[in-house]
Amino acid sequence: MSTVREALRKAGQILKDSGAVTPALDAGVLLGHVTGRSHAGLYRDWESELTPEAEARFFMLIARREAGEPVAYLTGCKEFMGLDFTVNNTVLIPRPETELLVETAIHLAGNDDIIVDVGTGCGAIAVSLAVFLPHVVIYATDLSPDAIETARHNAVLHGVGQRVSFLQGDLLVPLAGLELAGRVDLVTANLPYIATSELGALSREVQLEPVAALDGGADGLDLYRRLIPAAAELLKPGGRLMMEIGSSQREAIAALLSPSLWETVFLQDLAGLDRLAVARLSTVVSSQ
Repeated sequence: MSTVREALRKAGQILKDSGAVTPALDAGVLLGHVTGRSHAGLYRDWESELTPEAEARFFMLIARREAGEPVAYLTGCKEFMGLDFTVNNTVLIPRPETELLVETAIHLAGNDDIIVDVGTGCGAIAVSLAVFLPHVVIYATDLSPDAIETARHNAVLHGVGQRVSFLQGDLLVPLAGLELAGRVDLVTANLPYIATSELGALSREVQLEPVAALDGGADGLDLYRRLIPAAAELLKPGGRLMMEIGSSQREAIAALLSPSLWETVFLQDLAGLDRLAVARLSTVVSSQ
């Protein structure tokens, strides 16, 4: 049997040799998951021996991590906005840069706003908004039935299951019949925005995430090209469409947002890269 120290050292070396970017951190997260110990607990019990069962399970997870499987899929959990979200290989793993979208939405939203989250995935955006904005009404859509099931689970997990309506279908189509046209205050979207030709250059780890949640078509903007006009029909005058984008897509997105209809600003992430397009629908009614 190995001690905690020995197991972490051995696992860290295995992951380092496999090319993992953060081998020691990954090993610590996985051993904490197996043993139920916190990071501090692992070091407090540095010389304690693992049970044969725990050691076997740990190194089984290490082998899967060595093969490139994301840590979040191995633990079934990912932190986002200070909340723990259940994730699995049917949904994209929430990224820290997406917190910019949520934080901006929280800043812009009013108490009784109607918000629609498109392509909700595991529900990270919709559920976070429901938690931090307790008086808003939220609808969330996704094409994947598995993603909708995962998102519903996360909503219940965080006590907002009755406040987010999850609808399965393509973009805004599931909202038809709900009489929301011209009434929505905010549409949030973190849709696939990677160009098809760039998928092969992604890390081995990212390539194990669902391709439907990554592939944005020839230029990465196929879904946004369809969403923008649909959102214009749904939003009230002065309502906002918020879209996470790739760092090189600012000009292409701006070209899709007619200045006569949208007033658009772009926000940068912590790395200083363009990450969020915030488009405000005109309050002026066209006479044409």
